[in-house]
Amino acid sequence: MHPLNLGIFAHVDAGKTSLTERLLHTAGVIDELGSVDAGSTTTDTLALERRRGITIKSAVVSFPLDGVTVNLIDTPGHPDFIAEVERVLGVLDGAVLVVSAVEGVQAQTRVLMRTLRRLRIPTLVFVNKIDRRGAQDEAVLHRTARLLAVPLVPMGRAAALGTRAARFVPGLGAAALDVLADHDDDLLAAYLDGGVPDSRLHAALAAQTRRGLVHPVYFGSAVTGAGVPELIGGIERLLPAADGDPDGPLSATVFKVERGPAGEKVAYARVFSGTLRVRDRVPFGDGCGTGRTTDGPEPGRATGDRTEGRSAAGRKERRETDGRTEGRITALSVFERGADDRRESVGAGRIVKVWGLGAVRVGDALGEPGTAYEHHFAPPTLETVVVPGPGTDRRSLHLALTQLAEQDPLIGVRHDELRKETSVSLYGEVQKEVLQATLADEYGLDVTFRRTTTLCVERPVGTGHAVEFDKKDANPFLATVGLRVDPAPPGSGVAFRLEVELGSMPYAFFKAVEDTVRETLGQGLHGWQVTDCTVTMTHSGYSPRQSHAHQGFDKSMSSTGYDFRGVTPLVLVEALRRAGSLVHEPMHRFRLQAPADTLGTLLPVLARLGAVPETTGTHGPACVLQGTVPAARVHELEQRLPGLTRGEGELETAFDHYAPVTRGTVPERPRTDFNPLNRKEYLLNMARRVGD
Repeated sequence: MHPLNLGIFAHVDAGKTSLTERLLHTAGVIDELGSVDAGSTTTDTLALERRRGITIKSAVVSFPLDGVTVNLIDTPGHPDFIAEVERVLGVLDGAVLVVSAVEGVQAQTRVLMRTLRRLRIPTLVFVNKIDRRGAQDEAVLHRTARLLAVPLVPMGRAAALGTRAARFVPGLGAAALDVLADHDDDLLAAYLDGGVPDSRLHAALAAQTRRGLVHPVYFGSAVTGAGVPELIGGIERLLPAADGDPDGPLSATVFKVERGPAGEKVAYARVFSGTLRVRDRVPFGDGCGTGRTTDGPEPGRATGDRTEGRSAAGRKERRETDGRTEGRITALSVFERGADDRRESVGAGRIVKVWGLGAVRVGDALGEPGTAYEHHFAPPTLETVVVPGPGTDRRSLHLALTQLAEQDPLIGVRHDELRKETSVSLYGEVQKEVLQATLADEYGLDVTFRRTTTLCVERPVGTGHAVEFDKKDANPFLATVGLRVDPAPPGSGVAFRLEVELGSMPYAFFKAVEDTVRETLGQGLHGWQVTDCTVTMTHSGYSPRQSHAHQGFDKSMSSTGYDFRGVTPLVLVEALRRAGSLVHEPMHRFRLQAPADTLGTLLPVLARLGAVPETTGTHGPACVLQGTVPAARVHELEQRLPGLTRGEGELETAFDHYAPVTRGTVPERPRTDFNPLNRKEYLLNMARRVGD
């Protein structure tokens, strides 16, 4: 049977997990339907998921169809857990986007569909809850097509809407031909010549769906099962099965990492080519391969003192092999009929659980490096300090957060040794509550949090150059390093270039400079991560290996990696100081719908919050505003909106871009490094570290 790796996506509470449960029941994998309210669903396995009734971690479960084995991945719907969704996107063959027939298109629905379209993932739409009071079909269909701006093909209609007897009546209408003909000139010509046979219409539908050009729409109810058999038929006939050569070179991507009962790492991977076998040694690591010139972390994920979920041994291992290492596979399992099935080998197209790779991380490539692990959604824009409660050991807390960051790298643990504080990156307040409960339930650690703050970034505003020469100008390090900092276009990250000959000194010294540049840029002139710049090495030099007669190597006379790692922050920060940097804050794009007569009260408040309405329109008796607002003020706007609009206001926001801070004091972030901004303090700190 051919595998099909299918993701289910939705805005929170649209019924995504209930639909997953119904699909498994209809396919005969489970005998009894689980309930989200009762905490008994198959895919919500965490105690916290069952208590709160929301999906927090992506989960994989399998069910068979005629000729196809579907690996279904249930993803979180809440925007605070968008990182879980992001990691799944790169391993899918197809998707189902769930829309509520009552609430219609919501903020997360738009974000998800835009991303699915951009990645050309074939997607079916399931309009759920047609049995609920207030359900609509035609209105939701038209609004979905308009708001999502995508070509939809209704696969039938709903009958007895809003009742327990609601059902789906299948059938392609004239609207289907109109949509399909827009992408197929031959189909249009055949229609004008006298008609299109059903077989050709269905063939065109399948072909265009698999290319991600159109999106078939089904109506139904996960609770009653209406429309679900037809949706299953669409999954089987319209979505493409996984491909890949099991005899080709091994190439797989890790999209999830968890800890087993004994604390061992378990990696979830999609095999794109080749075959994984138990007891094989496989290389794994950075999905881009080695020798990257662009910076990987997104804004808000400074590499500086962040652990990024790795143990000291894991960090050492990856450094020694330039981001790639090897491990021996000790066990494999695949998903079969709702359960794990141990295998000796797993070929291309499958999703597999892998044991034995102790240093593995989310985004790693197994075997040959494939497509780089990409970030499809905005980075976290919030940060908070984790405060240990009475009796909570700080080291145990740091270890627990490090392990959680292995499962979600965007948590971005950041440790401030000077202040004895640990902070984490967040998408929202719900994620903070979940993190608190997870630390209590799984690690027995009591924590609270300080007030959430906004994560800014710094961008250079000009060009700056600095150099330190070996044995000159009070340079205590046996190394010559010159660096130039130039601004780069927004979104380009960090690039490292050479204007010196690669053979002018040992490669390890160049590598030490590049690694230290990337680390130092984690904290700019104002303490924020520096991004969107090019750093060019303009000068290089070293003291060759020296030894005394009849004695060994003398470090006091010869350059080592320590010298280059020590001098680089001083040079880079001075170059950045001469270039100048500007702090940018995250901005959200908002869509606000409110009664038109509340506009006079609403606009002054938006202005005080720094929001800039860009377009104004009407939707019946309501007014619709669209524009931008600082991310730091979104929470306050959400809290004030009900009082300003008699409880009728609807707000949708999503990260859009970073903009220069123009209001109030420029925000500063406490430094966690040795502070190369102050040369004397930096050198004292370095001397203490050597002394330790």
